[in-house]
Amino acid sequence: MTVIISLCLLLLIAYLFDLTASRTKIPSVILLLLLGWIVREATYFFDIDLPDLTATLPVLGTIGLILIVLEGSLELELNKSKIGLIKKSSIGAFLPLIVLAFSLAYLLHYYGGYSFRSSLINAIPFCVISSAIAIPSVINLSSSQKEFIIYESSLSDIFGVVFFNFIAYNSSFGLETFGYFCLEILIIIAISFVATILLSFLLNKIQHHIKFVPIVLLIILIYEISKIFHLPALIFILVFGLSIGNLDELRHYKWTQQFRLDLLNKEVHKFKELIIEATFLVRALFFLLFGYLIKTTEIVNPDTFIWAVGIVVMLFILRFIQLKVSKMPLFPLLFVAPRGLITILLFLGIAPEHMILLVNKSLIIQVILMTAIIMMLGLMITAKKRKTILEEIRRAKEAELNENLAV
Repeated sequence: MTVIISLCLLLLIAYLFDLTASRTKIPSVILLLLLGWIVREATYFFDIDLPDLTATLPVLGTIGLILIVLEGSLELELNKSKIGLIKKSSIGAFLPLIVLAFSLAYLLHYYGGYSFRSSLINAIPFCVISSAIAIPSVINLSSSQKEFIIYESSLSDIFGVVFFNFIAYNSSFGLETFGYFCLEILIIIAISFVATILLSFLLNKIQHHIKFVPIVLLIILIYEISKIFHLPALIFILVFGLSIGNLDELRHYKWTQQFRLDLLNKEVHKFKELIIEATFLVRALFFLLFGYLIKTTEIVNPDTFIWAVGIVVMLFILRFIQLKVSKMPLFPLLFVAPRGLITILLFLGIAPEHMILLVNKSLIIQVILMTAIIMMLGLMITAKKRKTILEEIRRAKEAELNENLAV
């Protein structure tokens, strides 16, 4: 009973964090990690014995990743006017990931003496923008900036996971390896389209009062089966979300008439609401649990602090160059490059034979906290400047109006 009460209270507090995030500009992930850490310290203080929950973290993380990418893709508009934005966000997600991964891998290889492959495997988790943190944090930005972040962070998740699996599951990298990789991409795209049509059909045809839970379970099932065969399963999530979220763009195809798009749109709207609420729940549980598993010594570990600062400096320099080349506004987009859920999941997915002593939980936590705090401060400063500019414009217009009236 006590556990249930505590869990309900923690999730209600997490909901308050989410409600106030748009006003305080404090990313809810920081507060959730802090809350989880406080719970851990409280259990020690009151000598409360809790079971080891470490094994639960990857499960929550995987489900959270699926729901976050699905929620983000459902929000995106896909039409000709968005092609330029999609290109910029794709480049922004891919190039910094590759450059930072190889640069950091070289440093680990050169200074640490580790094999380059192991160094690259350990470097990739730091190179992925966390959609779990980025998307909820930009709710108050303009629609174009918000769309850019949703596309960029979702694609960064996908590129990061695909790149990590490609390096981790292949011991050699010849022409045959790359050919097989391209074949995997084509296979998952084909699976994605077939599965999307079938799931859309089920979404429209199921008359039972429980219809969305089976759809979500099937999505998770397809994702996990795809992972067993080392297929880039996140592509399926992205394709499915984009397809059912942009049904109006498919109206000119005759074969879509059998889906009764007007009715299907209503079901998709309900489905989207369910996904948003489920995403909040799983994301809150994940970061609360991760915060609970954090030890104080891991946060203030001086052995990894210099490396954490170096990684953060490198990623923001690359982001500055990327935004300049893409001709996107520097502020506040420069600050929105948090690391989070994917970084943790990929770190947990590193095989024992490729683990590096330097890349440990302390380094992961420090990088996540630094990028989240920089994003928080950047959004706060930018919002304050924007408010000041709008106030000055308002005053100038009032003064001009008063002068005209006086004349």
